[in-house]
Amino acid sequence: MTETGLTNPDIALEEWPPDALDLLRRLNTPEMTEYLGGPETEAKLVERQQRYRSTNSSSTDQMFMIVTLPGRTPVGSAGFWERSWQGELILEMGWCLRTEFQGRGIAVAAVRLALDAARSSRVHRYAHAFPEVGHAASNAVCRRAGFELRGESMFEYPPGNFSPSNDWQLDLRAPSPS
Repeated sequence: MTETGLTNPDIALEEWPPDALDLLRRLNTPEMTEYLGGPETEAKLVERQQRYRSTNSSSTDQMFMIVTLPGRTPVGSAGFWERSWQGELILEMGWCLRTEFQGRGIAVAAVRLALDAARSSRVHRYAHAFPEVGHAASNAVCRRAGFELRGESMFEYPPGNFSPSNDWQLDLRAPSPS
């Protein structure tokens, strides 16, 4: 970690800032939320902003803002949170990247940095991600970030909405890919 967050040569992950509601609005388009149940209301975005801010003090739930370097342009979010899955406590991973920054490897780099933060907490053995089966880009991020495909599951998100999703798992105790 640096004083601003976790870094690689092109991006950094920073603690979720108090003034990132505009970024959440930019990520809340029909195109960006197609696999997440659609755009949220303004009230839900404000609630999400508060929830992301509260993760800064948790070792099991952390949400980061992805910024490009050197200019620190906010381009998305990446993080993890604790959940129960098939009778076990795991970390679920999630990320979102502004459309104009997709296809450049930023999401993969951000997920790898978030995984490094999850590893350093030493609380959980496994991280999972659950992209919908048809979400080719998110499934590719999982594969490129080092997750192993465990199979297809009916996954609930948002609450009350079940969809066929891939269950990707990564052993946090295994060495991180270089």
